[in-house]
Amino acid sequence: MTIDQAGAIRDGEDLNMAQLHPWLQTALPHLQGHPVVTQYSGGASNWTYRLHYGNDDLILRRPPTGTKAKGAHDMGREYRLQKALRPVFPLVPKMHAFCDDPAIIGDEFYVMERLNGVIPRKNLPRDVALSPEEVRRLCTNVLDTLIALHKVDHRAAGLDTLAAGAGYTKRQIAGWSKRYRDARTWNVPRGEGIMRWLAANLPDKERLCLTHNDFRFDNVVLDPIDPTRVIGVLDWELATIGDPLMDLGNTLAYWVEAGDDRLARATRRQPTTLPGMMTRQEVIAYYCNAMGGKPESFTFYEVYGLFRLSVIVQQIYARYHKGQTKNPEYKRFWIFVHYLHHRCRKLIRRAG
Repeated sequence: MTIDQAGAIRDGEDLNMAQLHPWLQTALPHLQGHPVVTQYSGGASNWTYRLHYGNDDLILRRPPTGTKAKGAHDMGREYRLQKALRPVFPLVPKMHAFCDDPAIIGDEFYVMERLNGVIPRKNLPRDVALSPEEVRRLCTNVLDTLIALHKVDHRAAGLDTLAAGAGYTKRQIAGWSKRYRDARTWNVPRGEGIMRWLAANLPDKERLCLTHNDFRFDNVVLDPIDPTRVIGVLDWELATIGDPLMDLGNTLAYWVEAGDDRLARATRRQPTTLPGMMTRQEVIAYYCNAMGGKPESFTFYEVYGLFRLSVIVQQIYARYHKGQTKNPEYKRFWIFVHYLHHRCRKLIRRAG
């Protein structure tokens, strides 16, 4: 079975091992020898490295260099959240150590256990051949993981102060709108019509629970023996106390289905077009049935998810545009922003 592997470190993204290795040996005295350091290509926000010691296998997460959106890339928050959540949601990796001293590698970072499994990226590994029935089981298991997270008693986990509480929906629309305006470059849409529509169509009701806010297939780890079973959930940077339907909207923004247009299929980053996968409407129905009740209209949550994804994409592209990162994958992200706004406007027109 193909286990998810890291690769060569990208230009300009090396770790300062002369500083990092002694720090790690102090924080984790059981480490032996010097690590083999590689970098994961997946994930366009924080940088993720594998540090393979002779007797241990670690993951290090750090922010990218360059200008960062306010409140983004908070490694300390991500570390503390996962440490508090793990006792009540064991799919969170075990946290090992956190460092807020920029003298070590230039920014704060944390180290956690590496989960030994399969990450379902754009395509499943070649040696993972699932029947349509097994694909459907994988799909429902992934959705059941999100549902289980939304049912966690965040107060009992000591996470009730993670966010401000009531008014979450309004704050999200205002916050993501500001982030888009701040990150906008000359070659992407103004987006003002979409932002006005979202602000004018806030749902009357909001339910609050623990939300991941970046929940998708390539942020879960699958059992290498049974690749339909989820053994871990990664990338908790955006987790908060929020509206679960908005969390589902975020998930659907990445959900490319087999009948989508050519541009959507070209941007696919997870295996949601496989025979046996649910469509977006089937996902909504499955989730709402499990959680007990469906809103009168899901359009707001779909538009929000797509617009929010456009902001994330634009923030990444803005760093490339300003020369703060050289990753060639980001060069044409501005085209994706146009496409996401096109889909937002299409949904808005359909809603009348």
